[in-house]
Amino acid sequence: MQNMQSLMRQVQKIQKKMAELQQELAKKTVEATVGGGMVTAVVNGRQELVSIKIDPEVVNPEDIEMLQDLIVAAVNEAIRRSQEMVEQEMAKITGGLKIPGMF
Repeated sequence: MQNMQSLMRQVQKIQKKMAELQQELAKKTVEATVGGGMVTAVVNGRQELVSIKIDPEVVNPEDIEMLQDLIVAAVNEAIRRSQEMVEQEMAKITGGLKIPGMF
């Protein structure tokens, strides 16, 4: 029974640390730039798009498709980097143990 209580205390500690981590991750951001700096996307640790910067030179009304592709590529890369950041931060708490449904 004592082992169970000890395990429950450890679970509660991890839950508390994870709640704190979620708050911290909302403040942390990653950035991805594509097209030689033409489009930059910034995403936070919750995989929310925080900002997007578009160089005016890439805005060509006759080639909207290229701009759209650059935006999609920048956002997708920023989200991928954000996910990596979350995984790295989670590994600090869980010791690399993957806990389904946590992030």
